[in-house]
Amino acid sequence: MTRFTTSLQQFDEKGEKSGWTYILIPQDIAEVLTQGSRKTFRVKGKIDAHAIKAVAVMPMGDGSFILPVNAQMRKAIGKRKGAMVNVSLGVDHAQPEVPPVLAVCLADEPKAKAFFEQLPLSQRNYYSKWVVAVKSASLQAERIAQVIDALYLGYNFVSFMQHLKEKKQQ
Repeated sequence: MTRFTTSLQQFDEKGEKSGWTYILIPQDIAEVLTQGSRKTFRVKGKIDAHAIKAVAVMPMGDGSFILPVNAQMRKAIGKRKGAMVNVSLGVDHAQPEVPPVLAVCLADEPKAKAFFEQLPLSQRNYYSKWVVAVKSASLQAERIAQVIDALYLGYNFVSFMQHLKEKKQQ
């Protein structure tokens, strides 16, 4: 684990990351985590006493990375923009867990399963979280059917969401 102390920062109200609270991971610390990497990767560790896992850090183009600190994390640590935090991070190599109900259905559809398995971890994680984001068994079953169809057609998660939006507008 790499340890450092930093402050919570926040983007201005302009651009695609408007208002995001984040931790800047300077280039020297990023190099310790993933030498020479310029791509998004996942980390685990702690922000103050709050444990985190499978959190994506994103490159900023200059060798540094940002770790988004969402509302749930901020509430857990009880801090906002400008506050100092103690951070300990390591690369998280854990594979995202596929919900059992989705895994069973993927096993019945080899083409959809093969496409799902070649997707980046983030895309598989988005699909998995979208399926279990609803509590109703009937709505979950409906979502699984939509996911299987999308994977069979070769849609990544973004294309799938766009497809659903277009269908809704019709």
